[in-house]
Amino acid sequence: MINAVGVPQSILVLGGTSEIGLAISAAFLEKGPAKVTLAALPGDPGREAAEAQMRAAGASDVRVIDFDATDFESHPGVIDEAFADGDVDICIVAFGLLGDAEELWQNQRKAVQIAQVNYTGAVSVGVLVGQKFKAQGHGQFITMSSAAGERVRRSNFVYGSTKAGLDGFYLCLGEALEEYGVKSLVIRPGQVRTRMSAGVKEAPLTVNKEDVAALAVRSVEAGKSLVWAPPTFRWVMMILKHIPRPIFRKLPI
Repeated sequence: MINAVGVPQSILVLGGTSEIGLAISAAFLEKGPAKVTLAALPGDPGREAAEAQMRAAGASDVRVIDFDATDFESHPGVIDEAFADGDVDICIVAFGLLGDAEELWQNQRKAVQIAQVNYTGAVSVGVLVGQKFKAQGHGQFITMSSAAGERVRRSNFVYGSTKAGLDGFYLCLGEALEEYGVKSLVIRPGQVRTRMSAGVKEAPLTVNKEDVAALAVRSVEAGKSLVWAPPTFRWVMMILKHIPRPIFRKLPI
């Protein structure tokens, strides 16, 4: 379990080479050592570097297991393997695709792929991990959503719609599991400086992955279920959500 000073004993990262997922894990490891399981796509060239990063950050043990978000039939076995050594305290859901916004709504294959990775795959593992957490009587989800899902906009509506679904699922999964001692934190960042956003023009309020990681740790300690990164993005989205659609659709965002 996460002990009295906020140190988890075991961390599972679904999306094991995710820069944000690794940064959040490293932020928890600053508080004390823990076992880390990195569930990553087979053949991902970043697997060895991710394992090395966790060892350097202070992990007491690191395992890398195969995980393909769209291979739904394999997910029960993946999650069983992740829990094979005992309880998992924190599950970080940090996998996803961004894609080319204009191509996605005109390319059926790629639109389906991003929907399966970002939403269906996340629901699949969320149900499975949720049942493991329920059985052990504790557990903490940390899920990377996006401000893009809070009010889906024309400029990236395929991606935004997947994040809207992910967001709603993990918020309510936390509510469903709360009575069993399980908590769920959903993080809605704007733009984060990572490989995924490297080719995208930087937007106002862009943050570093380390900022998101520090926010995640603070929010878990405070028992929060929903936060924005940076926190000021909450007020930006509050305004945007209340703009009438005929006006909203004309905004250059």
